[in-house]
Amino acid sequence: MPHLPPPPDADRLPWRAGIGLKPQHFGEVLATRPDIGFFEVHAENYMVDGGPFPQALERVREHYALSLHGVGLSIGGAGPLDERHLDRLAALIDRYQPASFSEHLAWSSHGGVFLHDLLPVPYDRATLGRVCDHVDRVQERLQRRILLENPSTYLEFEASTMSETAFLREVLQRTGCGLLLDVNNVHVSCTNHGRDATAYLRDLPLGEVGEVHLAGFARDQGADGAPLLIDSHGSPVDEAVWDLYAQVVGKLGAVPTLLERDNDVPALSALLAEAGRAERLMQQRAAPRRCGLYWGGA
Repeated sequence: MPHLPPPPDADRLPWRAGIGLKPQHFGEVLATRPDIGFFEVHAENYMVDGGPFPQALERVREHYALSLHGVGLSIGGAGPLDERHLDRLAALIDRYQPASFSEHLAWSSHGGVFLHDLLPVPYDRATLGRVCDHVDRVQERLQRRILLENPSTYLEFEASTMSETAFLREVLQRTGCGLLLDVNNVHVSCTNHGRDATAYLRDLPLGEVGEVHLAGFARDQGADGAPLLIDSHGSPVDEAVWDLYAQVVGKLGAVPTLLERDNDVPALSALLAEAGRAERLMQQRAAPRRCGLYWGGA
């Protein structure tokens, strides 16, 4: 399909930090109007006709930019996309007019059964073609450029014939979609597979990044005794992830940055404090943003 252009500047997320909007914070957000760049919500939590969640989101949307983050399209799935789910997503986007929509390079359903997880895919030519077809269909139906998120992974497939970064580059090039760079996922996956996170970032087309995610992880241990990190979203951002983020903004420039917290959600003030740290890093380290930038670009 023809590549969809990125939205005009007025419709993009602000180049600031944002946080996930949680129901326990609805009242405080609406009462205090915190100085924050944007809010993000999981799309599937708002696919209902009425009730307190949609009503609160409508009120928040009056004052803040909104990012919708999908967890249920199963873009990496072996079967066709769920067109009913895609229709509900299109209606949601029409209702709230978000500045951004993103999804995962993962699969989460099979044969009509939803597995409530984001599962990895093999990086081979067959999967590449299927993922590109799915991204094309989503962008065609939504009539907008979407962002695709790099995954957190705990295993790798022997069937893979290319690296994760090469796979992502191909998808972005073929479909024209953008990249949601989850820096925590980079650290988690590279640690789990014994790879260099800086080298991973060096191999990505940073000019295609439309949003960055930062989150916390949990520490565990694999059967071989090696460290195993779990993308838990249940703790503050780790210092190793902050260090990677500082490198990213030093090369990329200011970029919409979400602080994710989905488990053990703290007070709103704690989330705002982490967002403030991200904004300070952007102000201190950010180089001018350049299109088509790779890590070593001129």
